[in-house]
Amino acid sequence: MNLKIAVLSGDGIGPEVILQAKKALYAIGVVYDHEFVFEDALIGAIAIEKTGNPLPEQTLNLCLNTHAVLFGAIGDPMYDNDPTAKIRPELGLLKLRKELGLFANIRPIKAYPKLMDSSPIKKEVLQGTDFIVYRELNGGMYFGDKTTNEEGTYASDLCEYNEEEITKITHLAFKAAQGRRKKVTLVDKANVLETSRLWRKVVTNIAKEYPDVTLNFLYVDNAAMQIISNPRQFDILLTDNLFGDILSDEASVISGSIGLMASASLGEKHSLFEPIHGCYTEAKDKNIANPIAAILSVALLLEHFGLTTESKKVIKAVERAIITQVVTVDLKVNSQFGTNEVGDFISNYIMNEGDLYFKKDFVQIGQSTIV
Repeated sequence: MNLKIAVLSGDGIGPEVILQAKKALYAIGVVYDHEFVFEDALIGAIAIEKTGNPLPEQTLNLCLNTHAVLFGAIGDPMYDNDPTAKIRPELGLLKLRKELGLFANIRPIKAYPKLMDSSPIKKEVLQGTDFIVYRELNGGMYFGDKTTNEEGTYASDLCEYNEEEITKITHLAFKAAQGRRKKVTLVDKANVLETSRLWRKVVTNIAKEYPDVTLNFLYVDNAAMQIISNPRQFDILLTDNLFGDILSDEASVISGSIGLMASASLGEKHSLFEPIHGCYTEAKDKNIANPIAAILSVALLLEHFGLTTESKKVIKAVERAIITQVVTVDLKVNSQFGTNEVGDFISNYIMNEGDLYFKKDFVQIGQSTIV
């Protein structure tokens, strides 16, 4: 298979972790005879700095004319600390999602046995946790009308949803459940919000088309507690844009680090794959950022294009890195491995799985010592 991929490394640690993701894709290409063509483009704070626009037209046109987008991170403290800034990096990503029609954000949540000590949650609570958050991505408060009065003493954000927006992601969630444990949990605030009541109505009607899937409901405040107290109860967690954003970040503590959290954003024609950890500017250029989320995003990309064996190979390489503790300092405080070394290990494992061995304080793959 030949795929042209737009690479939007973005800001902060984005370029570092996306480099490791590209290494993994290159390794997959070598082993399975695929060709991945990468084309870089600007987005976010770096795009504002160079063009004055967080999503330059050149970047958007590239993304509209490639098979997929591999995205890094977006943001900069200078904008975070200035709430009056009219042009913000995040606007570039929001516009990109809208222009590409990316209506579904998919975030797998998994507890890795080797990393349970890295999580603040007890092992007995974590064991067996494996669920996916399906977050509607193109509607809700993030895209509703926003107002502020002249005095700056009043502000409002409009949350809007229509039946079509809810229907599209609901079908994806139920189809995913059919291939898993056949359970969908809708998270909303239907006791207060009209939009949530519409969600319940639409999702309940669609559920009738999937009689083999069980539908449950949770208010978002209860769901936030249940994700921490009993996460293994979930299979597919379906929710709106705002709630999905918050809950999936909360769920990152299950795996032990947000640096393990990958995501796929899907539309009818386009797709984007990204780690969810953000720009983490404090770690920029220090070779300490965890690249695993970016690499697992590659696994989601491969799965999306029907390359299931290749996707499983990437996941297996990541799990091998975790098992053998070839990880960054967020997962092992005294780790001797950095961003580049973890990326090298995973890509080399993909290409040389049967030729792996350790010796004292360094790792070798065949004849190629990487640390």
